[in-house]
Amino acid sequence: MSRICYITQKKRVVGSRISRKGQSKKSGGIGTHVTKKVTRIFKPNLQKIKIKLPKGQIKRVWVSVKAIKAGLVEKVV
Repeated sequence: MSRICYITQKKRVVGSRISRKGQSKKSGGIGTHVTKKVTRIFKPNLQKIKIKLPKGQIKRVWVSVKAIKAGLVEKVV
């Protein structure tokens, strides 16, 4: 099973790390130029916790910290 938030459906997102070279126009140069783009992955902050489902069952699932802080999940200890 992949790491996707059980509540908010957050998952990993693909982005880029951009390398720039040169002096900016603001500081007297001719401007910066992109020299390299490397793909990277942004991962959500997921925690594996026990939650109480609406039917009363207890289940261990991946939940994002944003959902936990917002109170969308009833955490079971």
